[in-house]
Amino acid sequence: MFQLFKVSATLMVLTSALSGAAAAQEQPWPVRPIRLIVPSPPGSAADIVARVLGEELGARLGYRFVVENQTGASGRIGVQSLARAAPDGYRFGLITASTNAVSAAISPTLPYDPVKSFASVSLIGDSPYVLAINPTLAAFSVNELIALAKAKPGEIRNGTFGTESLGYLASAWFSSVAGVTLNQITYRSTAQAVLDLVGDRIDMQFATLPPTIPLIKEGTIRALATTGAQRTHVLPQVPTFSEQGMPALQVSLWMGFAGPAGTPAGIVSRLNSEMLKVLAIPRVNAALADQGFEATPGTPEAMMERIAHDVIEFRMVAEKAGLRSE
Repeated sequence: MFQLFKVSATLMVLTSALSGAAAAQEQPWPVRPIRLIVPSPPGSAADIVARVLGEELGARLGYRFVVENQTGASGRIGVQSLARAAPDGYRFGLITASTNAVSAAISPTLPYDPVKSFASVSLIGDSPYVLAINPTLAAFSVNELIALAKAKPGEIRNGTFGTESLGYLASAWFSSVAGVTLNQITYRSTAQAVLDLVGDRIDMQFATLPPTIPLIKEGTIRALATTGAQRTHVLPQVPTFSEQGMPALQVSLWMGFAGPAGTPAGIVSRLNSEMLKVLAIPRVNAALADQGFEATPGTPEAMMERIAHDVIEFRMVAEKAGLRSE
C-alpha cells in the first residue's frame, strides 16, 4: 500500500510540474512594452529604420517598442548590451554588417560571438553606401578623386564611423585598390560625420544614405559613386564604382533584428512571422525605400548564414586592405 501511495504521489508531482511548465510556455506575450536597442545615435540609418519597424510591430503586438540608443565603439557598446540582456522576450535590437561582421572580422577580442550570442529573428534590408565629398573639392568622378588624392598624399580627410564599421572598411579597401593614402578621421556616427562634411571640416565620406540623400539632392554635398552592384533608385543619377572601373568595391549595409541568445523559440518565431508581415506592408516598404533600403526579410537561419558568410568575406577584405586586428 505504501509503495502504491509513493508511486501515486510521484505521479502527482510530475503531473503538476508538467502542467506548470506547459502553463509557463502558454503565457501570453507580450504583456508589457519591449525595449529595442539601437547601437547608433538618433537620426542615423539604424535609428530611422528601427522607429519605422517598432511602430508597426508595436501596433500589431499591442505593446509599443521603446527605442534605446546606445552608442559608442562603432556600435559595439549597444550590441554588447543586447547580447548580455535577459532573454525574456522583452529585449531586442538592431544588429548590422558593421557590428556583427566587420567587427568580428577585424577584432579577435570582440566581447560577443556574432552568431552564437544572439537569437536571430530576421534580416530587415540592405542599403549601399555613397561616396560623398564636399563640393569645394575639385573632383567630379572617382578617377578625379583618386588623382587628387595621389597629388596630395595623406591630405584628403575622410570621415568614418569608428574603425570597425563597414564604411571604414570600404574606405580602407578604396585606399588599397586606388593606391592612395587618406587622412582617416573617426566619428561616433555617419550622421555626425556628414555635418562636418557639409561644414568643410572633412573632404569625403563613405556615408549611409538616409542622412545624405537630402543633402545630395540640394547640392550641399556631391555624390561620386555608390557601392552597390546596381545604381540605387533613390540616387539614380549617381553611378556605381563598377561603372567607374572599380568592380571589386561592392558592399552594402544590411540590418537585422535579434534578441539575446536564449530568447524563447516561440517568441522568436512569433516575432519573425510579424516581421515578415510588416516588411510586406507597402507603406513600410516605401519608408525603407525612401531611406535607400531594399527589404530583405527571411528566416532566422538565413540571417545566421549571412552573418557567418560576411565575417569570412570581410576578413579577407580587411587583410587585403592591410587592416590590423586589435
